[in-house]
Amino acid sequence: MTYHLSPWMYPAVIVAGFLAGFINTLAGSGSAITLPLLVFMGLPASVANGTNRIGVLLQTGVSASSFQRQGYLKWREALTLLLPTIVGGVLGAQIAVNLDERAMKLAIAGMLILTFFLIILKPKRWLVGRPEGARKPGWKEWILFFFIGLYGGFIQAGVGIFLLVGLVMSIGHDLIHANAIKALLVLAFNAFAIFVFLHNGQVAWLVGLILAVGNIAGAWAAVRFATKEWAQIWVYRLLLVVVVLSAGRMLYLALAG
Repeated sequence: MTYHLSPWMYPAVIVAGFLAGFINTLAGSGSAITLPLLVFMGLPASVANGTNRIGVLLQTGVSASSFQRQGYLKWREALTLLLPTIVGGVLGAQIAVNLDERAMKLAIAGMLILTFFLIILKPKRWLVGRPEGARKPGWKEWILFFFIGLYGGFIQAGVGIFLLVGLVMSIGHDLIHANAIKALLVLAFNAFAIFVFLHNGQVAWLVGLILAVGNIAGAWAAVRFATKEWAQIWVYRLLLVVVVLSAGRMLYLALAG
């Protein structure tokens, strides 16, 4: 599917992609920047949702490989969560469009508000993980990550936050290792989910690849920022801000609709 951009839109798309890539790598909800922009440019919402996956796919590939090179990606833990997350992501991408969107937005806002309190009540857990170390994921975590993947396959925005909650609060990783595993999981389920959007003609390749330039640059910068020891508290604070803004946006969209 081909969409033509006005010349002024190219830098706007790249800048939005950079911000989204940076925020997605460190916290999540970067797609809350890119999805509205794509719709504003004239793409139908369904096409914007599919097109956005190109940048997310390439961005998470850069993030995961960068974390891996610096020794923060724990493959053993990540691989046990890949299957349920991928299955959920593929099913989410095929969810029927006649779902009650308002109720879904309210539910997401509620989960984000709960997430905010989980983050501020146990800040040390986010920065250093469980004292005894991360535990091996079991069937409860598989169910949890299946539903997170389901949501991520349906709409990308915000899935990174829910993945971080699962990885930190349920399994016990610290924030930097959780971000590394999150990148791999998002890469994996989007690698499969994007075929659903392609099959339905809901990907604008030119726009998506231009967006991906910014996404990749943002992810590259974010990984280098995140892996500095002094940066952990700032990543934690960014996560809090993103959660609050995302919850407010979802409440606004739900109540306005």
